[in-house]
Order: sequence, then C-alpha cells, then structure tokens
Amino acid sequence: MLEVEEKTYEGWLLCPSCEDMYHEIESNIDLCVCPRCNHHFMMPTSKRINLIADDDTFVELFKEHEAEDLLGFVDQKSYVDRLKEAAKRTGQKAAVCVGTCTVEGEEIALSIMDFAFMGGSLGRAEGERITSLIEYATKKRLPLVMVNASGGARMQESMYSLMQMAKTSQALKKHQQEGLFYLSLLTHPTMGGVSASFAFLADVILAEPKALIGFTGPRVIEQTIGQKLKKSDQSAEFQLEAGMIDQIVYRKDLKKKIHYFVRMFQKGVEGEL
Repeated sequence: MLEVEEKTYEGWLLCPSCEDMYHEIESNIDLCVCPRCNHHFMMPTSKRINLIADDDTFVELFKEHEAEDLLGFVDQKSYVDRLKEAAKRTGQKAAVCVGTCTVEGEEIALSIMDFAFMGGSLGRAEGERITSLIEYATKKRLPLVMVNASGGARMQESMYSLMQMAKTSQALKKHQQEGLFYLSLLTHPTMGGVSASFAFLADVILAEPKALIGFTGPRVIEQTIGQKLKKSDQSAEFQLEAGMIDQIVYRKDLKKKIHYFVRMFQKGVEGEL
C-alpha cells in the first residue's frame, strides 16, 4: 500500500511540500491546493466533479456495480470489513465514480477515481464501471475524460483485479477505432495496474504538479536495483521530461484545458488556452 503523506489534525493540514500548517478551510477555497506553496492535495470525488463539470450537469451511471468480496479474502482483517470502512469514509461503493456531464457546454463521459477508497485500487466493480462508461461513450460518440488516482490492482481480488486491465484497455481500443477522443489526468498517485493500462492509453495525458506516477513504488525499485531513487524520479515533472505525458496542469486551469482539447480533437475546433 502506498504511503499517503498528507496529514490532518482536527481540520489543520500539514503540507508535505513546504511543511507549513494551516486550516483546511484555506485549502478548500483554493481547490484543495496549499495556499503557501501550491501543493496539490488529494481531492474527494464530489469536489472533482464540481471542479470539472458544469453546475448540475453530472449524471452518475452504472452505480449497480459495487465492490464485493469474491474470494472470502482475509488478511489483518476481512475484505468485507475493509469495504465497509471505505464506503463509510467516502460515501461510495467503489473506488471510481462514472457518469456524463458538460464542460463549458461540451458533453463528455467522465470517470473519477478516489484514492480514499482503498487506495483507489482497481477491482472487478471498478473495472465494470469504467468499461461500461467507455462502451457507453463509444455508443453515444462522446469524448472520454478519466481522472486517475490509484495504488494499482486490488490484491484482495487477485486475478479478478488483473483481468480489469485487459478489459478496460480493449474497450478503449474500440473507442479509439471510432475516432473518439480520450483524455487522461494523472493525479497523486497513479501507480501499478492503472498506470500500466487505461491511464496511459489516452490521446492526451495530463498530470497534476508533483504527482507520483509510475508502476512500482520507489521502495520496491530500490530493493530490486540496490540504488536509492531521487524523490523526483517518479514525479509528474520527470515524466514530462521523459516524454511520457503531454502537459502538467494546475487545477485552476483544468476545466479550460479539458474544454480546449475536447473541442480541438473531437470537433477540430481550435481555441485559445
């Protein structure tokens, strides 16, 4: 499980970047961004929707697919108990919320992963929701925007989880073959099976500043190669320099960026950024 650096003390936040402490009300005003150093904190699903979608336009789809214990899995506690805790913490029944909305008047299919639900891990329910959304977008000829935040495949579901990588990727291929546009936003962190499948299969790949992006966590890499990684080696900035992503985008600019790319790629209309 990836370590989450963000710490909250009864409403007070400790920024892992500048190590300054301030009340969460200050960050909420600025889109969950540190008012001191511009560090982008993790963002709950409801705020992501408000950030991207036009007011009162988001319609949730495929809620019937809910995370469940398929294998009777138990580690330090039962998987059933972990799912109950995640649902109570987030108000969700899976680590991804999908639906349709408009962005500055342009209709899109939107998927948002929430790291607060079991590390945004990819299980059967998440794969079903994402695949169903992609197929819906293909049928309705909608551009697709996916906001990714995940530690990877969900270990409690074993092969059921790994199968979602192929299933979502296959659906995306059909969406692409129809000449439809797909934009992926990588947020902190986007790792494992999600980064190895649908997160990196987009026409345009954006990332939030300093997001951790990769396949295997730095600790595992260090144990494998016997070398200490620099903190920046799996950052969004490193990925941009290596040509793995297209742009780094700040939250205040995200909606405008999505609108620009959707119109340019889906409709061939160039605008101003």
